[in-house]
Amino acid sequence: MDHIQPRKFSRDRLLKPDRITGSEILLRTLLLEGVECVFGYPGGAVLYIYDAMHGNPDFNHLLARHEQGAIHAADGYARSTGKIGVCLATSGPGATNLVTGIATAYMDSVPLVVITGNVATTLIGTDSFQEADIVGITQPITKHSFFVRRVEDLAKTLREAFYIAGTGRRGPVLVDIPKDVSAEMATFAFPELARIPGYEPSPPIDMESIRLLKDALLKAERPLILAGNGVIQSDASSELMELAERLSIPVTTTLLGLGGFPSAHPLWLGMPGMHGTYAANQAILQCDFLLSVGARFDDRVTMRLDGFAPRARIAHIDIDEAEIGKLVDTAISVVGDAKQALGHLLSRLETGMPIRENWNGSLAGMKLSHPLRYSASDEKLKPQFVMELLDETTKGDAIVTTDVGQHQMWAAQFYGFRNPRSLITSGGLGTMGFGFPSAIGAQVGNPGRIVISVNGDGGMQMCAQELAICSIHRIPVKVVVINNGTLGMIKQWQELVYDGRYSHIDLSGSPDFVKLAEAYGIRAWRAGNPSEARSAWSEALLHDGPALVDFVVDENELVYPMVPQGKALSDMILGGD
Repeated sequence: MDHIQPRKFSRDRLLKPDRITGSEILLRTLLLEGVECVFGYPGGAVLYIYDAMHGNPDFNHLLARHEQGAIHAADGYARSTGKIGVCLATSGPGATNLVTGIATAYMDSVPLVVITGNVATTLIGTDSFQEADIVGITQPITKHSFFVRRVEDLAKTLREAFYIAGTGRRGPVLVDIPKDVSAEMATFAFPELARIPGYEPSPPIDMESIRLLKDALLKAERPLILAGNGVIQSDASSELMELAERLSIPVTTTLLGLGGFPSAHPLWLGMPGMHGTYAANQAILQCDFLLSVGARFDDRVTMRLDGFAPRARIAHIDIDEAEIGKLVDTAISVVGDAKQALGHLLSRLETGMPIRENWNGSLAGMKLSHPLRYSASDEKLKPQFVMELLDETTKGDAIVTTDVGQHQMWAAQFYGFRNPRSLITSGGLGTMGFGFPSAIGAQVGNPGRIVISVNGDGGMQMCAQELAICSIHRIPVKVVVINNGTLGMIKQWQELVYDGRYSHIDLSGSPDFVKLAEAYGIRAWRAGNPSEARSAWSEALLHDGPALVDFVVDENELVYPMVPQGKALSDMILGGD
């Protein structure tokens, strides 16, 4: 990739107490925080900041083509690396264009530092040109927000922002910087520690709760682990696997937990919930003890609460105490980091643990008798086949980002996620337009990995302008368009949930995605049957730069299994034939 390269700089030089502008303080602080790349878009209120970037050999900035593209790229960078993503936008419309991306990160606990410019402090509150109260607008969707009134406070504020974003339950933190603050001079002082009174991101874990959890797991005849995003966020995948193997406990992973437990492991049951596997949902219905690790009992997992885990006592490990008991009654609660909690639990287990052959044998039989399936065709291209093709050719080792819709579920079902941080998708907010720019951020953060962006023909049009970034900087993202000529998930809900009472969504005005990619200078192919798909994807994968493949798939294909909204897990429609 051109331009976006690791930079080496002298930390001692950056720490010198020079008298510099607020903009230079910002850049120095970001470098000292280890920021590798800032994703942004300029405007009047941040011109001093962009001036400071000019000629700065240490600083990496990637110019998006829309602020939403910038924040989704920062989000993809953060999710795929475990580091804090950073984006930058100007005041007013620049800042408000970030709102959807902030909400996306907030819902999925993604650590971001979102930097916005604002009008000068003397103009705040006067409805001046391109003024917006971005702190007020985003207060419900940020972990914390800062408005910097004095240049002397800028380095300290940024230090605190990074500390808050990256600790405890992670999330986006906003730092709003008025234009005059970015221009004023101050002596640079970088605080070595961030001290925030009253903020305790990692509370000590209650050992009595760990003891109760251990005893309950040993006594259970049909235990089940529900693993979520918290396992990945806390890097607890190895502890989760050790616990499952030592106690012979089957595991189901939520959409955002995919990759937290290897898909090929015999104890893995698949994803639960609305489009989950038969085995995973039956395990939830039949288990007598359910341990949730870093999952928040989202409605797409539980479906009707009165039909969720009806036979089970429930234990919950979560770093955010507010999530425990919020939706389901919890018998045992452990507030704390998943990695630490599982580590304490493992240290208290003896040798000679239970085998549970009957329980695991029953679930293994369900996996064999009710696998994910679809009707293959030599003539029509099936989207499930495309996902299997991606998995086969990358051996499940790629980073896959998705947009939102049917293709998102097919990717979750038919791509075998073997490692943490290999699926990047908008779970809580379900943001269309997220998939492609998040892949750019993931590729910037993982230059040696294959990054595949899986999109529908609807969502691809929401941030297609970011193709320019891939072309200019030769960011080798492989863009997959699952093109069925409609908003597929909307169509599916109309047919299965609303009995077809609403009209079909016609996307016939979509562009020719091959020509669109070529207009940006990106190689592209189209495929309409399995043979063409194999050939086109093989060429795209071998191409050393960005590439796009437009897979024209069967427009009548639906996502199965499915539990309709308002129904219980026991009301699953298997389908798939």
